[in-house]
Amino acid sequence: MTLQGDDGRLVPVKLSILMSAYNEEQTIMKVVHAILRTSFPCETELIIVDDGSADATPDLLKEIDDPRVHVHRHAKNSGKGAGLMTAASLATGTHLIPFDADMEYAPEDIAEMLAPVIKGRSDVVYGVRLFGCNTVYQSYRYAIGNKVMTHFANIIYNSYLSDMHTCLKLIPLPMFRELNLSETGFGLDTQVTARMLLAGVRPFEVPVSYYSRSHEQGKKINWRDAVRCLWILVRTRLAGHKRIRARVPAKSAELQKS
Repeated sequence: MTLQGDDGRLVPVKLSILMSAYNEEQTIMKVVHAILRTSFPCETELIIVDDGSADATPDLLKEIDDPRVHVHRHAKNSGKGAGLMTAASLATGTHLIPFDADMEYAPEDIAEMLAPVIKGRSDVVYGVRLFGCNTVYQSYRYAIGNKVMTHFANIIYNSYLSDMHTCLKLIPLPMFRELNLSETGFGLDTQVTARMLLAGVRPFEVPVSYYSRSHEQGKKINWRDAVRCLWILVRTRLAGHKRIRARVPAKSAELQKS
């Protein structure tokens, strides 16, 4: 679908929503139906990777009958990052955005995140969670831990992010594929941000709502993942990375000339 920006530019946008799901039988169908009911300003596809679930998640996903939804299954659990990379390899959109299967985020916020792309303000948009504004955190330590790691990333990368670990990261598909990502667990989220910041990319931030769940409710991230994330930030900063530029798809260039 080609949309017209405020300056008259023709902007081809198709959004690939990526979901990695592991043992999410309690919420997976609620999330899928919520996404499919949401009105987006562009064409969308939902790519779900069942990451070796041992509960009823695979059977529930078989019941989905919608041409916008594509389901892939890992034979064994390989990690959230691995699921997202598989989904990205199957994506056909101009942009992608990860979306968790646990009902912590609201799909209607994605539409607001597309506005800066359509207006030509930024190729990369983060949906940030603001403390005390449309958010519920089950754990003080989890919330402050995210703030501490975001602050640490801002210091070593000379950036000014508000929420490094938000799930909602809207990124051009070609740019995502150029990042040469390797993390297969929760660390992929950190690696994406670290490599983009090092390359000079500064995301446009849009506030989103958030309702966290506790470990008793199924939240899987833990303190070991936090330690891993800190190591990824330091390792990436020390190793260096080539500058990344968002590529304009060939079709977009042709449309702008016409």
